Amino acid sequence: MFLLVTGGAGFIGSHLVRTALGRGHRVRVLDDLSAGRAERLPEGVELQVGDVSDGRTAAAAAVGTDAIVHLAARRAVPRSLDAPLDTDRANTHGSLSVLEAARHAGAARVVLASSSSVYGATAAFPTPETTAPLPRSPYAVSKLAGEHYARVYQELFGLSTLSLRLFNVYGPGQPADDAYAQLVPRFLAALGSGAAPVVHGDGTQSRDLVHVADVVEALLLAAERHEVTGVLNVGSGRSISVVDLLSLCHTVSGRSQGPQPASGPRRIGDVPRTCADTTKARELLGWSATTPLEEGLAATWSARPSPDL
Repeated sequence: MFLLVTGGAGFIGSHLVRTALGRGHRVRVLDDLSAGRAERLPEGVELQVGDVSDGRTAAAAAVGTDAIVHLAARRAVPRSLDAPLDTDRANTHGSLSVLEAARHAGAARVVLASSSSVYGATAAFPTPETTAPLPRSPYAVSKLAGEHYARVYQELFGLSTLSLRLFNVYGPGQPADDAYAQLVPRFLAALGSGAAPVVHGDGTQSRDLVHVADVVEALLLAAERHEVTGVLNVGSGRSISVVDLLSLCHTVSGRSQGPQPASGPRRIGDVPRTCADTTKARELLGWSATTPLEEGLAATWSARPSPDL
């Protein structure tokens, strides 16, 4: 399979590229390197540097490919509150650009990385795909818009599409050095440097954490299984509170002694809980998450590039 991975120089994308190459697939990457890094990519990958929301750039990258995994995005709910127009252009228009490129290039399959944030503050846990979306941030709205575009392109143009609603992905190589870093890299970076971890809100909010290796497996299965369409959840099916996650990070790092957590304000657009119902992914893709959280956190801690991540 000749695979185009947009955002392939990013955290999830680079893991996907390495695994796909290892399984004998040919891979091309389209990435503007605003968040991704070329040095993450192994030899044998064709890198095209460019903006996925530019139609000509996306069209050129799609030529000759069999399937596209669309990961490129302006990630993070807080970033979308700071820059909603940039988020919409990159995510909504970027997804439309990829679908158009696939349609005209003759790619048989497009897999879009959506987000659990589309559910908003739902009361259904674990949350099935039948739950009505109620996004609470520009980021979540942009991801839901991409899902709708994917559905429309399938209905109108016969393009096989599948949107995967990714829950909280973590694993080795996840950035910890920007204002929008996720929980796991932030906590591990603080423990590694001896700084006080910051807990936003009261810490009782909980998250479904899924290891990047499990997510990569779901993405590759999705790229191969053209008959599976619509939307699917990709999560662990389990939820852990922020304070319990921090405690587990202390355990795997061996840094039980250190500064007490600092309290930060609750983030606007945050939701109290996420937990995926992955029944459909198991039934339709034969996929389920297999990495235990403590094991995944320990591997992430061990793989950090330096004492301060």
